[in-house]
Amino acid sequence: MTLRTKWSKGKILFAMFIPCLLYYLIFKYLPIFGIVVAFKNYSLYRGVWASDWVGLKYFRLFFSGDDLWLLLRNTFLLGFYNLVFGFAAPIVLALLLNEMRLRVFKRFVQTVSYLPHFISNVVVASMVIVFLSPTGGLLNRMLESLGIGSVNFMADPSWFRSIYVLSEIWQHVGWESIIYLAALTAIDPALYEAAGIDGANRWQKIRSITLPGISPTIIILFILKVGSMIEIGFEKVYLLSNPATYASADILSTYVYRTAMVNGNFSYGAAIDLFTAVVSFVFIYSANLLSRRITGNSLW
Repeated sequence: MTLRTKWSKGKILFAMFIPCLLYYLIFKYLPIFGIVVAFKNYSLYRGVWASDWVGLKYFRLFFSGDDLWLLLRNTFLLGFYNLVFGFAAPIVLALLLNEMRLRVFKRFVQTVSYLPHFISNVVVASMVIVFLSPTGGLLNRMLESLGIGSVNFMADPSWFRSIYVLSEIWQHVGWESIIYLAALTAIDPALYEAAGIDGANRWQKIRSITLPGISPTIIILFILKVGSMIEIGFEKVYLLSNPATYASADILSTYVYRTAMVNGNFSYGAAIDLFTAVVSFVFIYSANLLSRRITGNSLW
């Protein structure tokens, strides 16, 4: 089939793909040329190309700094906890929804679980702060009613990771379960009927039919999740953190923001951001390679 024939048959699909292509070209690929800032002493007045080259100066500065290991530890642990608990939650929700037989209740649960995804991070962070407020917060009121003193959760570094991960699960579990529900529809119902004839109960059907049926989807999404593990979303971390919780809340993205946007050291911030991108690429490549060797499923 020639290229002209392919175009004539799929021109509508190609036309629908153009906005997506333009989005990635403009907002994902063109900005890549900005990494040159990481190797220059960038000045707003002189511009990118007129600024002096400094080579690996800012990378050496970052690697020799006192904040390196704290930032790496906080970023990795926050991403790891979010991966361990946040990745499994939508799978469990999809399995539970798939087992529901009352359609009205199933649709109600789906709607309620999807809605938080459409709430902005600013609103979610505000809700969390109000809910956990030491003066009038609902959780602290419950603790006081039980005879336990109020706890200033938002000023205690030991609580930050739990608060972030739980808020992420609440906000995105319903939306992320959609793709697993779609994968479940591809499983042949005859397999369940045959298992039922053989005397299998619901748990045995889930373990022997459902989970193996959606395992390729789980593996692909897990690889993507691993790749983004170190690139924790900036907005919510920044909104929930404060100087009192920097010991556990200060991650690479928030440090880059303070370095580049607050302090005006754009080259240093670009160098750290480039380092983060390289580490993320190593993570996703390693996860993909490991998955291909163990399970035979991979992104490429």
